[in-house]
Amino acid sequence: MKALLSVSDKRNLVEFARRLLKFNVDLIASGGTARTLKAEGLPVTTVEEYTGSPEILEGRVKTLHPKIFAGILARDTEQDRADLARIGAEMIDLVVVNLYPFRKTIAQPYVTLHDAIEFIDIGGVALLRAAAKNFHRVAVVCDPNDYELVLRDLEKYGSVSLETREVFALKAFAHTAEYDASIRDYLLNLRPADAATVTLVLHKVQDLRYGENPHQHAALYSLNGAPRGPLGGKLLQGKELSYNNLLDLDAAWQAVWRFDRPATVIVKHLSPCGIAMSDTLARAFQAALASDPVSAFGSILAFNRILDGDTVRAMGDLFIEAIVAPGFTDEARALLSTRKNCRVVEAPQPSPAVSVGWEYRTITGGILRQSVDMGDPAGTEWRVVTHEQPTEAQMRALRFAWQACQPVRSNAIVIARLEDDGTLATVGIGGGQPNRVDSVRLACERAGARAQGAVLASDAFFPFADSIEVAARAGVVAIVQPGGSVRDAEVIEAANRSGIAMIFTGVRHFRH
Repeated sequence: MKALLSVSDKRNLVEFARRLLKFNVDLIASGGTARTLKAEGLPVTTVEEYTGSPEILEGRVKTLHPKIFAGILARDTEQDRADLARIGAEMIDLVVVNLYPFRKTIAQPYVTLHDAIEFIDIGGVALLRAAAKNFHRVAVVCDPNDYELVLRDLEKYGSVSLETREVFALKAFAHTAEYDASIRDYLLNLRPADAATVTLVLHKVQDLRYGENPHQHAALYSLNGAPRGPLGGKLLQGKELSYNNLLDLDAAWQAVWRFDRPATVIVKHLSPCGIAMSDTLARAFQAALASDPVSAFGSILAFNRILDGDTVRAMGDLFIEAIVAPGFTDEARALLSTRKNCRVVEAPQPSPAVSVGWEYRTITGGILRQSVDMGDPAGTEWRVVTHEQPTEAQMRALRFAWQACQPVRSNAIVIARLEDDGTLATVGIGGGQPNRVDSVRLACERAGARAQGAVLASDAFFPFADSIEVAARAGVVAIVQPGGSVRDAEVIEAANRSGIAMIFTGVRHFRH
């Protein structure tokens, strides 16, 4: 029995090879794999020795040789055996290959296109496909975690069983498909307009108890090899996350990282109901909760700093479905452990690199793809269009409100304040309404008296002046919006009549 070993991931390689030798398996190995085994004193034939051909093109060509591929692809027939004998080749029964770490390479900072291209594996992919194609005779192993399965079968049957070979073949084809997709996605990012075809590789993480409702089936998949825990992190406490939990966690998590100071985002049914940032997480949480304490019952909390004990204590007895943060102090973990029904998730900061800068949504018979809205594009300039000029304090509140309205469902309206201690917080949020004036009324109603002297942000232009009049009656003193309506002049005039300062950004932030 012969085995060909050519691995980039050398976990458990030496021990695996040593145990193969006990089953009288002859080892052929390429490049660094052969050097690793020889350094441990294991008898191994190098690919160059077996083929009689040296590595060329600085290692780009090592295993691409007829003696290698004929040995893998040969069937157990008289004709194929004769062909092997004619070229001096032998049957190879076990192929152990994993590929250059392309995804890991492109995830590193400052990686050039030249660097990435050199980590596109050619021979390894060809070896995996050849061995998987001939699974009726050859066992192909692309995952070091499967070494024990090989050894178990050798111990039990004297060879790798057909059932195991079939499983390995499916795994190898999935591995090469994902690998090719990662290369394609990387190159498409260089020319995103050329993405006529997009390949998505989904890895099943777990089945969920049900979907949005108990009669719906659901599962969690990770996208294109992204980390496989919830939000790329891990569940530290609490029962299994539901379909709805995951949606709300993601909405809150994506929103909270828009802010550069300690921030809290509270989400209920995909809608932010409180957003705040301050000098401490505890103060940010208190301010976010005050935005809409009724909706916060049974909500999801997201924090952009390590959660501490003071913040957990500030939660009091509020019922919370789940909390997500980049980390937790020991004190916070101890306090949260008393909340038996609260799920606790630790997750890394989200990055466009995780989804390759794209987000996807399904529609009947298709998938929509768009680049992630990361805020105003570089070079965006705000323009005051009213007689009234915003004060410095109002500008700080307007910039916060503008960021806070972007994760809110359209028509999104956010009313916000700058408090005396420097805390910036929403005091009223309206969104998901079929018309903008209703969102303004909803935000003003939730803000109540706190709308006096507050600012307002709108994710898109005001089609009529009625929204400005509603905001003015509530006490709003400054507004930021994209502008661009055919009735901009009427809207600006309404703001001038009410003494409201208004800014046009020229950028819309719809979130349907």
